[in-house]
Amino acid sequence: MTTLARPTGLSDADETAGILHRPYRMLTVGIVACVLLIAFEATAVNTAMPVAARALHGVGLYAFAFTGFFTSSLLAMVVSGEWCDKRGPLVPLGAGIAVFGVGLVLAGTATTMWTFVAGRVTQGLGGGLVIVALYVVVGLRYPERLRPRVFAAFAASWVLPSVVGPLVSGAVTQHLGWRWVFLSIPALIVAPLVLMLPQLRGLGAGEAAGQPLDRRRLWLALGLAVGAGLLQYASQRLDLWSLVPAAAGAALLVPAALRLLPHGTFRAERGLPTVILLRGVAAGAFISAEAFIPLMLVTQHGFSPTLAGLSLSGGGVFWAVGSWLQGRPFAEAYRLRLVQAGLAAGTVAIVLVGLAAQPSAPAFLVAAAWTLGGCGMGLAIASISVLLFNLSDPEEAGINSASLQVSDALGNIVCTALGGLLFTSLGIGTTRGFVAVFAAMAVVMLCGTLICRRAQPR
Repeated sequence: MTTLARPTGLSDADETAGILHRPYRMLTVGIVACVLLIAFEATAVNTAMPVAARALHGVGLYAFAFTGFFTSSLLAMVVSGEWCDKRGPLVPLGAGIAVFGVGLVLAGTATTMWTFVAGRVTQGLGGGLVIVALYVVVGLRYPERLRPRVFAAFAASWVLPSVVGPLVSGAVTQHLGWRWVFLSIPALIVAPLVLMLPQLRGLGAGEAAGQPLDRRRLWLALGLAVGAGLLQYASQRLDLWSLVPAAAGAALLVPAALRLLPHGTFRAERGLPTVILLRGVAAGAFISAEAFIPLMLVTQHGFSPTLAGLSLSGGGVFWAVGSWLQGRPFAEAYRLRLVQAGLAAGTVAIVLVGLAAQPSAPAFLVAAAWTLGGCGMGLAIASISVLLFNLSDPEEAGINSASLQVSDALGNIVCTALGGLLFTSLGIGTTRGFVAVFAAMAVVMLCGTLICRRAQPR
């Protein structure tokens, strides 16, 4: 693999410009605004969802509103990667934003829970198209020296929604109604489109431009999405009959994942395969552990839901700090070390949270640990994205970006399923169950720390 070529259409004077200087200013503001809206929707919807499910008399379909978004985004990620490589990122990015907006309107105007779920599925399709296309834009439009800063801006875009999103969503839901949490966002999508899309005209595909889409990859993507949906459905039943959809889901998901991700990913072969694997390991272990922390604080330490959520806010803020640090000029010479240090910090953080699962342990340990872990993830996740483009040819930017996002999603599926299995089998709400979950996630993160060096090609 070789480094992505210098962005086209840039003069020598542009080589010293920052991401907020010409010719990058409007594009940077546009894509950051786009990420900001997606982040706000992702954090706000968790607050509005229970109210929407009760209002639509569809509490029994509550989980499908989440899994529908997730499984459809898996399909869209692969489609977007193919589309970007063969046609350029402009059309899939614009289409993704439009489909995401349609999904928001469909969910916000739903009169039945099934219509609401259909809206969430549509949002997933749009979100999957957008996130991969944005990564391709970064790889093709920004020079190598600026990519770490763009990824740092992506991480910073999640901080404000993570802190104020639930509060704003709660206030809107309470005073205006849950529908406006969904219906207010489409109007805000216009601004990123106006700023961003004109900057992408003429940004074409690589050497694969004009070639037909790979139908085999599209069918594999469909099998991956359906398999993931069946596995998530089985994990919600947890009875004898759940073995049937679980087996069918695994039979679809495993072969599709092996063929969609770069050869040697699950063996941690040197170079790009290990980079892709590290994304799934890091994101899966950290996010899955985080999902159990509020419940642990409420049941083991008597925290209110609000206070339990605030205990994790330091992680979101310092995730942005870690991303900012890896974007400094000095960091490029230590890229692999930053990934390894970040995963090591995440391992320590999860271990400390596991210790805090004991009712006698000081509860403030969780906030301190997750601040450390968030900083580590900011260092690691953004650096992994930088390594991806350093090892990608221009004509493979879309496929490799899609592989990175698919690995992230699969890591969440596998780690969450493992955590749920341990938690239910060893005792729901017991100290032993929580300790088992955090111990398993710490082991997964530690394995990622140990294989980091293999991200360096021979």
